[in-house]
Amino acid sequence: MFNELIQKEKRIAVVGLGYVGLPIALEFARKFRVIGFDINTDRVSMMQRGEDPSREVSAEAFAGADIVFTADPADLKQAHFFVVTVPTPVDDYKVPDLKPLQRASGAIGRALKPGDYVIYESTVYPGCTEDDCLPILEQHSGLKLGADFKIGYSPERINPGDKHRTLADILKVVSGSDAEALEEIAAVYGSIIRAGIYQAPSIKVAEAAKVIENVQRDLNISLMNELAVIFDKMGIDTHEVLEAAGTKWNFLKFTPGLVGGHCIGIDPYYLLYKARQLGYDPQVIHSGRRVNDGMPTYIATKLVQMLLQRGKNPRQTKVLVMGLTFKENVSDIRNSKVADLVRELMKYAINVHLIDPYASPNEVAEAYRMTLMETPSTHYDAVIVAVAHDAYQSLDIAYFKSLMNGTPILMDLKGLYSTTQDDAIEYWRL
Repeated sequence: MFNELIQKEKRIAVVGLGYVGLPIALEFARKFRVIGFDINTDRVSMMQRGEDPSREVSAEAFAGADIVFTADPADLKQAHFFVVTVPTPVDDYKVPDLKPLQRASGAIGRALKPGDYVIYESTVYPGCTEDDCLPILEQHSGLKLGADFKIGYSPERINPGDKHRTLADILKVVSGSDAEALEEIAAVYGSIIRAGIYQAPSIKVAEAAKVIENVQRDLNISLMNELAVIFDKMGIDTHEVLEAAGTKWNFLKFTPGLVGGHCIGIDPYYLLYKARQLGYDPQVIHSGRRVNDGMPTYIATKLVQMLLQRGKNPRQTKVLVMGLTFKENVSDIRNSKVADLVRELMKYAINVHLIDPYASPNEVAEAYRMTLMETPSTHYDAVIVAVAHDAYQSLDIAYFKSLMNGTPILMDLKGLYSTTQDDAIEYWRL
C-alpha cells in the first residue's frame, strides 16, 4: 500500500476536515495524492479557496498541496487509504455520541475495495474501532477484514492553538489489525511525522492510550480546582500556593480553571461509559468530571456573594465576560464551560455581556443562543476574564477600571494579572 501511495498510483482520503483532519490532509498532500472530504459544504468551499474555517492553518499551507476537497461521498471511491478524523462528542446525558463515526464508517464502507485500508483517529473507548466501526465497514462493503481489507487506529494528538508542537513534531502512535497492516500504516505516517512513530501492539492499546492521556489531565486539573475551592474558603491565594509547591522537583505544575473543549472535557465520559458497560463504576474518573463540571456554578455563586457583600442586587448588575472559546487563541467554542458560566449568571438575572475576538458570532448564536458584542460597554459591576487570549494578556488594571463603575470586581479565571496593582479594585482568581 505505501509504495503505491508514495508513487501516487493510489490516493489517501481524509474524512472530516476540522482541527484534526485538515492539518493531516494537508501534511499528507505534500507527498501523496489526497481527497479531503467533509459533509459541511460551506467549510469545503472555504478550503477550496485555500481558507481554513478553524483559522488554525495558514493560507501558505494550501499552496502546492496535491489535494481535492469535496463534500460528495461518491468521490471517496477514488481512494484506497482512508483516515477518519470526525468528532466524537457526548450527548446531553454525557453518553458517547457515535453518530458522526457511524456515518463516516458507512460512507467509507460504500467506497471500500479489496486491498484498502481504514485508519481511525477519532478519540473513542477501547474496542470501538473493532466492535462498533468494523461491522459497519463490512456491512456496507460486503468485504471481510483480513481477507479483503485492513484497519488501524492512530490517535490524534493535535493541540489547537499550539504553533510550536505541530503535527509533524508530535510522536505518532499507530496500530493495525495485523502485522502487515501495522507496518504499512507506520510507513505512511512515518513519511510525514518527523518526531517518530510508536507501534502499539494492538488497536485496543492505542485506543486506551489516547483516552487516558486526557483522563489523566482532567484528573490533575480537577485536583487543582478542588484545592482552589478549599484555599478560597481559607483566604489563601491558590496560585501562590502552587508557585511555592512547584519549587519541588517532582511537583506537577497544573493550574485550576474551566475544563471544556472537545478533548479533556469529553474523553473521560467515553472511558466511563465503557467501564460501566463492563459492570465497573469508576470512582476517581467520575469524581474528577464532577468537580470540573461544577466549576461554572462555583464561580457564578462566588461572584454573586461578592456583589451582595458590596450591597448590590444581582438583578440590577451588569457583568462583562471576556472570552468564550474553550482555550486561548482558538475559534473552537465546542463544549465551552464559559457558556455554562454565563448561563449560571443569568439564573440570577444578571445582565451579562459577552466578547471574544476569536469566536464566530453566528456559531455562538447557533450553539448557545447567546450574542457576542463587538466591543465592551462601560459601567460594569464586574468583569470576568475567562480565557487567556493573547489580546487579554497585556491589559492592565487601569483598563478594567475604565470599564467598570465605582466599586469594581475583577475575576481573573486564568491568573493573568497581579493582585497588587491596585487596591481599589476587588480582585479574585481561582
